[in-house]
Order: sequence, then C-alpha cells, then structure tokens
Amino acid sequence: MDLEDEVKKVYRWIAKIGNLGLRVLWYILHFVVRICYFAHGTARVLESYLISCGLLKKYKDLNLRNLQYLAIVVESEEAYQTPKVIELLQWLATIGVKHVCLYDMEGVLKKSEEAILEKLSNATLFKVAGENDSLLDKEHIILEFASLTDGKEAVAKAANLLFLKYFKSGNLGGDEEEPIFTEPRVAEAIGAIGCPGPDPDLLLVYGPARCHLGFPPWRIRYTEIVHMGPLKSMKYGSLIKAIYKFTTVHQNYGT
Repeated sequence: MDLEDEVKKVYRWIAKIGNLGLRVLWYILHFVVRICYFAHGTARVLESYLISCGLLKKYKDLNLRNLQYLAIVVESEEAYQTPKVIELLQWLATIGVKHVCLYDMEGVLKKSEEAILEKLSNATLFKVAGENDSLLDKEHIILEFASLTDGKEAVAKAANLLFLKYFKSGNLGGDEEEPIFTEPRVAEAIGAIGCPGPDPDLLLVYGPARCHLGFPPWRIRYTEIVHMGPLKSMKYGSLIKAIYKFTTVHQNYGT
C-alpha cells in the first residue's frame, strides 16, 4: 500500500508540473502574440505619420482616375461621432475624391445630414448634383446618404415591379414561359424605381465588423472592400495608403 501511495503521489506531482508547464507556455505564447500585435500597430502608426508628413514620396501623387466613387460604411454606434465623420470628409475633399456615399445601418448619418453639409461648404447632395451637372466640374464633393432601409425598400419595390411585369402579365397569356431573373433584369427594375445609385469603386469600413453591414449588394458587385478599424482611431495616413493601394492594383473584370 505504501508503494502504491508513493506512485500516486508521483503521478499527482507530474500532473501538477505538466499543468504548470502548459500554463506557463500559454502565457508565453500570449505575451509573444501581444508583442507582435503591438509591434505591428506601432509600425502602422509610424507609417501613417510618415505618410501624413509627406516623407514617403510614393504616396504624394495619387492617381484618382480609377476612383470615381467612394463609399464609407460606418458602424451605427460610431456614426454618432459627427465631428469625426466631418473630419474624414474634409480629408477626402483634400485628397480630391469627388463622389462619396455615407452609409450606416440605422440611418444615423442621414439624421446628421444637415450638420454635415453645414460644416462642408463645398459639399453637395447627390440628387442636387444630378440635377445641376455644372457642379460636377467644380471643386465640389458630392455626398449621398444611405442606410439599411434604402436597400430593403429598393428590393421590395423591385420585386413587386418584376412580379407585376412578368408573373401577373404572364398568367394572362397562359402559355408564357416562367421568367428567369437575370442580373440585367434586376438592375433594370432597381433603376426603374429610382434606386440605382452608382457602384462604388472602393468601400472603406469603419468599425469593429469586417463586412459591408448591409450596404446594397447590387451596388458592390465589383467593389474593393477595405476594413479601416474604429472611426475614433482613423488616421489620415491610413486613408491615403488605402486609396493608394486601390489605385495601383490592376483589376480584371469577368464577363
């Protein structure tokens, strides 16, 4: 019995040492990962600072020819930070971006529309600019405000239009083939209800989520999506870098 007890004690000590070793290994790995994240974050902040100061020459001259329309997606809670949104738009105007769509799921940015336009003297709403083409040639930034309800309403109206046009009229004939809703037909229906909207070339997401947060999917078929991190931590240099990387990438569009 004494020998058996001694063996059990040894096993218990070995188990304790093993658990302690695993715990120490976990803390070491956790420490290494945190150090790597810290080093990566520091490098990004330093790079952003150098870009903002104009010390990295390749970021000085941006060719915005391929960036005709930019979309900004903001997480709804962060969309309440109106001064930050205005600052971001001022940066975009300085860079030379002409067309911007501001989107959040709950429509917070729509409610701040007047405050934003009041602070941006050179900003014009998308609808107004469409009615006055002369504004497109001036130093104006064209703004569009969108939310999740726009997409839902557009889909419902387009579906109703397609139903009335194909199913209801088809039943009257009796021998009509069942229609296949191709992309051109859906795009035509969305355009007919007045909700086409231009397709953004680049979509920047500000917030914790790495997704488009319900931005109308028919408008981002060929859109490049970049996650920019929290709005409160936005940096001018990071914005320049994201736009620069987009303008230097060769894009292939399938048929």
